[in-house]
Amino acid sequence: MAHLLGAEQIDLEFPTKQVFDGITVGVNEGDRIGIVGRNGDGKSTLLKILSKQLEPDSGRVTYRGSLRVGYLTQVDRIDNSLSIGQAVVGEGPEHEWATDPKIRDVLQGLLGDLDWSQQVGTLSGGQRRRVALAALLAGDYDIVMLDEPTNHLDVEGVAWLAEHLRNRWSKTAGVLLVVTHDRWFLDAVCNLTWEVYGGKIEPFDGGYAAYVLQRAERNRQAASSEARRQNLLRKELAWLGRGAPARTAKPKFRIDAALNLIANEPPPRDQLELSKLATQRLGKDVVDFEDVSYQTEDGKPILKDVTWRLGPGDRIGLLGANGAGKTTLLQLMTGELMPNSGRIKIGKTVKFATLSQDVRELDEFADDRIFAMIKREKTTFTVGKKEVGTGQLVEQLGFDSAQLQTPISELSGGQRRRFQLLRLLFTEPNVLILDEPTNDLDTDMLAAMEDLLDTWPGTLIVVSHDRYLLERVTDQQFALLGDGKLRHLPKGVEQFLQLRKAQPEAQTTVVAAKTQSALSGAEKRNLEKESARLERAMAKGNQELEAIALQLATADQSDYELLLKLAERQRELTRQLGENETLWLETLEKLQL
Repeated sequence: MAHLLGAEQIDLEFPTKQVFDGITVGVNEGDRIGIVGRNGDGKSTLLKILSKQLEPDSGRVTYRGSLRVGYLTQVDRIDNSLSIGQAVVGEGPEHEWATDPKIRDVLQGLLGDLDWSQQVGTLSGGQRRRVALAALLAGDYDIVMLDEPTNHLDVEGVAWLAEHLRNRWSKTAGVLLVVTHDRWFLDAVCNLTWEVYGGKIEPFDGGYAAYVLQRAERNRQAASSEARRQNLLRKELAWLGRGAPARTAKPKFRIDAALNLIANEPPPRDQLELSKLATQRLGKDVVDFEDVSYQTEDGKPILKDVTWRLGPGDRIGLLGANGAGKTTLLQLMTGELMPNSGRIKIGKTVKFATLSQDVRELDEFADDRIFAMIKREKTTFTVGKKEVGTGQLVEQLGFDSAQLQTPISELSGGQRRRFQLLRLLFTEPNVLILDEPTNDLDTDMLAAMEDLLDTWPGTLIVVSHDRYLLERVTDQQFALLGDGKLRHLPKGVEQFLQLRKAQPEAQTTVVAAKTQSALSGAEKRNLEKESARLERAMAKGNQELEAIALQLATADQSDYELLLKLAERQRELTRQLGENETLWLETLEKLQL
């Protein structure tokens, strides 16, 4: 494969930090490179250097021939006076771009819900981001560099982008360099991973999963070596400790050996090993929806006769297209909104805590420092069966001693996000709602947050476009599809994407069905009956699954025979639900022909 881009002996230093120290990398045709690392370690800076938008202090970046490079930054610079069409395809005649399948794919995948003539200046931040991404992908480039392209994309948008990039070039052509915290996306698209850390770049083969495995093996080997070093250290210090004070000053070579072992100790990476926080006790009832209906002020139905039960310890992922009503559902759940009909019962012992998308809620504390603010709100915390001080727990969540004295106004987006979560956990809730919790967090901190959530014993509801996180920390997923129903997804996110794909087809075939129907009246009625039967079977299965979940939560945990029987029934029901869902989708497809 041909070499397209190279960077040799790149040095870059900011006033307070050495960003890169003599890095050398090469990029070949067919490379799909995911760039990972902690926030602030230089991932975006690396793209700026490789795209020649930032000059390093020393070293050089070389391109082969007249290389065409497309670069999406995190800041969208689009003329507000342009229409969406002008921003994406320019002023060229329609027949020039409308016949290009790549451009049509981009427009349908990213901008299908926007008015082509709408001015860019009237768009929201998320819509502007999609327009900027569409404008880049509509171009013809040898190398595409993307800095956080999944920001403001929902689950469907991320899946579309992954598919587009997989099919954009042949396997041995083109180059992709992408900085993203979306680990599912990295696995779906990349064949190489670069880790930016400590001024260096370490390459790994494969996507995110392969990178984690290789890094774990590297750390295991380092730990084995370190264990041998620590054994020597303990022997040296034990020898020094056994001697009389007057004697310890004499054998200088022994003291020097011990100090050298300590001096060579590498700085530890941020690790989050947090025992579960004490939570207020949850009773048997958490939140029950009984025949709940709700519509917005403009008459848009969000829920129609929905019955749903949340039990203690449930871990729920909530999916839905933008505007489907996910936030509304959360507000109904917490009592911020009241249903138009039906009943929502909230357990007496329930204590909600919601991590919102708005990091500006910390602005009122802009002049406060982290340590002082936390200490004012709470002085000790119960971790396991021990009480620990404020500073210790805050440091466990990734803030070092120096950062504890940082004013809130100076925190980065990722630090604010972590601090928001920290404050929520300090209130010791038993129902935790996370609304897009992955915003501004790097992959290491995401893994740390998942580790924390693994040990958190309360009820968890997560709304996120991060597919990896949803499948990692939740046990069941539900979807709002815009039809007023809350649908259980036994097959997870993939099933949601299948259901969403079927929806536009249904809309386009309605018009065709008016003029010509491929089904006879009897065939159509039979299919409609089968569809209704399968929907009833799925509803019944979901109700039984909820009942089993309650039984598992309240059963005697020493009654292994009962627990095994319930678990087997739960697996069987999940399998049946998946089969019925597949048959139901097939029936819908036949009705739409």
